[in-house]
Amino acid sequence: MPRVPAHLRERALGMLQGGMRTADVARAINCNVRTVRRLRQRYRETGRTADHPRSGRPRVTTPAQDRYIRTLHLRDRYRMATTTARVTPGTHNPSISAQIVRNRLREAGLRVCRPDVRQVLTRHHGQQRRLWAQTHSRWTRQDWQKVLFTDDWRFCLTRGDGRIRVYCRRNEHYTEACTLEWDRFGGGGSVMVWGGVSQHHRTELVVIAGNVNAVRYREDILLPHVVPFLQAHPDMTLQHDNATSHTARSVRDFLQDRNVSVLPWPAKSPDLNPIEHIWDLLNRRVRARAIPPRNVRELAGSLVEEWGNISQQELANLVQSMRRRCTAVLNAAGGHTRY
Repeated sequence: MPRVPAHLRERALGMLQGGMRTADVARAINCNVRTVRRLRQRYRETGRTADHPRSGRPRVTTPAQDRYIRTLHLRDRYRMATTTARVTPGTHNPSISAQIVRNRLREAGLRVCRPDVRQVLTRHHGQQRRLWAQTHSRWTRQDWQKVLFTDDWRFCLTRGDGRIRVYCRRNEHYTEACTLEWDRFGGGGSVMVWGGVSQHHRTELVVIAGNVNAVRYREDILLPHVVPFLQAHPDMTLQHDNATSHTARSVRDFLQDRNVSVLPWPAKSPDLNPIEHIWDLLNRRVRARAIPPRNVRELAGSLVEEWGNISQQELANLVQSMRRRCTAVLNAAGGHTRY
């Protein structure tokens, strides 16, 4: 029989105190007569109608086992709960369930989440990142305003980002309604683009046919776009990463002959470049369009259009985060940051 709610208990107590018979009270709140009698007896003993405190289900692990489970998963963050459950005996059973392990870890403040995928950083990479951050952490907002952040990115027509979820019943996991088909190598085609942003300006979004090598970077990007932009803004500095197309001798000689100032950049440091967040913003804007692009031509047009729709204030906010990015690298001793 279902438990009597608290408001009905108070109502039944008022009826009893008003002189009604036990049977009439039970009929009024639709419960058994013995329930009303126990309710009256509990009120006489404790002065309240709430249930007695209950011990609940006994724990199947001891405090020492709880600490052991926590230590195991702090030492190996990728250890599965099922593995720990198999080797941990319970107080009443030969082993405990994986859910018990998850409950103990949750009590210890450990929750399961997707690992953030980043590039491999060696000790040398960490040292270079730390030294760069130490040097540029003293730069003011006015200094960062004079940097043109550039990068290229490839957008795929179809892509699985790992964020899609589907609700399915038992044994329906592999049915057609619960299966999402996509090509892991970017089926349907892709578009390579290049762009540059600064505190107050932005370049055109350049659609690149094929891959970027040193010759194409020099002839299709630097000569028609970067050099005219920097000539119109002579106080600005070019930033690009250490891709082979950027560090080739022909590219370095080309920039040196035209007196283009290049900002030194540490290797394996996409988290320091604010334009990386703009690519994510641009991708989400294209995916959120009322009519998503259906082919490569429409994808290229959508990217160019959405690039122009991004407000300059959004770009400025990302550029202004450079001091915080340097501080984050220093706090991480050259390691990965939240950016």
